Amino acid sequence: MNSLSGRFLILTTVFVMLAEILIFVPSIARFREDFLLNRLERAQIASLALLADDMLAEDLETELLANAGVYNVVLRRDEVRQLMLSSPIPEQITKTYDLRDAGPWVLIRDALARLFTTENEVIRVIGEPVKGAGLLIEVTIDSMPLRMAMTDYGLRILGLSFVISIITAFFLFLAVRVVLVKPIKSVVGYMQRYAGAPEDARGIISPNSKVTELREAEEALQQLQTELTQALKQRERLAQLGGAVAKVSHDLRNILTSAQLFTDRIETSDDPLVRRMAPKLVNSITRAVSLCESTLAFGRAEEPAPTLTMVRMHDVAADVVASEQLAVADACVEIVNDVPKDLVARADPEQIFRVMMNLVRNARQALVASGKPGSITIAGCEYKDDWCVEIRDDGPGLPPKARENLFTPFQGGVRKGGSGLGLAISQELVRGHGGDLILAHSGPEGTTFEIRLPRGDGTF
Repeated sequence: MNSLSGRFLILTTVFVMLAEILIFVPSIARFREDFLLNRLERAQIASLALLADDMLAEDLETELLANAGVYNVVLRRDEVRQLMLSSPIPEQITKTYDLRDAGPWVLIRDALARLFTTENEVIRVIGEPVKGAGLLIEVTIDSMPLRMAMTDYGLRILGLSFVISIITAFFLFLAVRVVLVKPIKSVVGYMQRYAGAPEDARGIISPNSKVTELREAEEALQQLQTELTQALKQRERLAQLGGAVAKVSHDLRNILTSAQLFTDRIETSDDPLVRRMAPKLVNSITRAVSLCESTLAFGRAEEPAPTLTMVRMHDVAADVVASEQLAVADACVEIVNDVPKDLVARADPEQIFRVMMNLVRNARQALVASGKPGSITIAGCEYKDDWCVEIRDDGPGLPPKARENLFTPFQGGVRKGGSGLGLAISQELVRGHGGDLILAHSGPEGTTFEIRLPRGDGTF
């Protein structure tokens, strides 16, 4: 019952039976018409005996009517209506049927009415004599023999229809098994083998179906399996490469840290040239150490799940401003905390601090690099579905290349020597809250980032 071929077998049987029922209705009407015409013909033949001899014995007349299956026979010849044969009628005539001009719908209606009428009735049937033997012939008969003959005929038709439907459904069942079910099972087998070892290219399906729709499905599955296998191989290579880069970055960081200690001593040298070149060397080594540490932090992917509590965002912003004010020093950069004191959001305070700190630091470095005075504003607001924290600056804006790869590791860096990991990590932290980090605007008049945190707690 749950298989495609089994359901197809049942549906075919049902549909063939429905088709046979639609054929049965006009056929039963035709059978009734033939039955009545046969009675008229037999009655006409019985009346020929009276035409040959004007007087018939009562016993012979009764035998002729019994053989014809009628009570009496009326024949109209030469505009004269004549009672040819007669016998007592047991009850009153209830219905009259004229077969001379009856249409198909009238025949179907009368046949169904007779089939569902269980009581015996005496009916009058009118028709045309065969071989032009008169203008009209009329007989009176019982309806029960007609109904019994119709019932027997209907049962035989339904039985034959059932046998035909079973045979037809069986052959269609075999055809579906061969043409559809077997190829589908083959495709399923390929999918199961591929799921067991997706990195093995031998499990990729080879399209061979001659059915257009199945071949298209096989070709789509082949393309999907090929792309997935390639992606898995690439992922494995990237994982190996990431492990190698992490090891190299770890060792390189240790080496550069030692070099950084030595450069601190070089700065105290009495040689003016050495003292002038030492700061540049220190800055270069510091940037290299920072790059190694960022690479290691991103590669570990060990960021814990956020511990969500109701946090006063003004206090978090105040800590960020206090930390960055130390780095501003003599630069003409103003950092303003404009977050409402009553704005409370559901967040991890440590992770949100890191995100805001990273955005403010990027804005501060962009302003310092431009050599022009500017300001950074941390603002906040509350919407129906989320909380929003904005970090705005009036700096030079992000270059097009940086906007295209803003959250891509190692490609979204703006300043020289930057790794581009800060924004990628910040976006990951915000998405861990169920929110998003969005670049709302960037141009010559400044840049705006939005931290969106959902108000819902994630339950339904």
